[in-house]
Amino acid sequence: MSPLTPEKITELAETARLLRVDSLRLIHRRGTGHPGGALSAAEIMAVLYFHLLRIDPTRPDWEERDRFILSKGHASAVLYAALTRRGFFPLSELDNWGELDCPHQGHPDRFKTPGVDMTSGLLGHGVAVGVGLALAARLKKLSYRTYVLLGDGESQGGIVWEGAMAAAKFRLSNLTTILDYNNVQLDGPVHEIMPLEPLADKWSAYGWRVEEVNGHDIRQVADALGLAAQIHDRPTIIIAHTTKGRGVSFMENQSFWHGNVPNAEQLKQALVELGEVSNG
Repeated sequence: MSPLTPEKITELAETARLLRVDSLRLIHRRGTGHPGGALSAAEIMAVLYFHLLRIDPTRPDWEERDRFILSKGHASAVLYAALTRRGFFPLSELDNWGELDCPHQGHPDRFKTPGVDMTSGLLGHGVAVGVGLALAARLKKLSYRTYVLLGDGESQGGIVWEGAMAAAKFRLSNLTTILDYNNVQLDGPVHEIMPLEPLADKWSAYGWRVEEVNGHDIRQVADALGLAAQIHDRPTIIIAHTTKGRGVSFMENQSFWHGNVPNAEQLKQALVELGEVSNG
């Protein structure tokens, strides 16, 4: 992992901005997708893919690569944006994203898209699959780490907690989960539909090391991920407090934008607010 200099922080912040721009353009062009959760995760994805992960786009199946699981697979636009900018495949391959003849589907498919380590879509499975990958590394005596990006809405599912128990049982210190805690899901605020609090206490009670950060602060996210690699007796969860639809005023904290698509006028406004086009 390269040093986190002020220049690197500025670079990663710009990458996060571009991931937001790419995500919205992809979703608009496709006519379907999930902008809110893609925008909330941009800084997390920028730090992972452009600062932390040991990956090689020329060798997507490299055995020692770090593994990344997008458990909240509906936010695939931001993953595809990161993979293209990281060099796994050209952006042009996403022209017909999600169509039957395109290898890159609405939810990531590890058998079709290079750089994808778990086929996701059925929510809640990322932690449990991450446990399997982390155990495999131990059994094979490989040094890779496994990272899981988890949604808060999917954390209402029991399988998340089954995976959490297993990870603690096996003391999987090579497993780190990042929770994109934007407090908005499909039908409204998470705290109204099925409250998760006291969330940090729950993960701690399950035997995990818990860190809480501002998920839009590059340094906080990077420092927490770096600290997780220094923990050797348990898995780590980073609770990243984020804003649904971050960066676009009319999308922020609105459940409508969990899975709706901006029209041409809305896209232009969003791109203006993200600093991509002028308001002229």
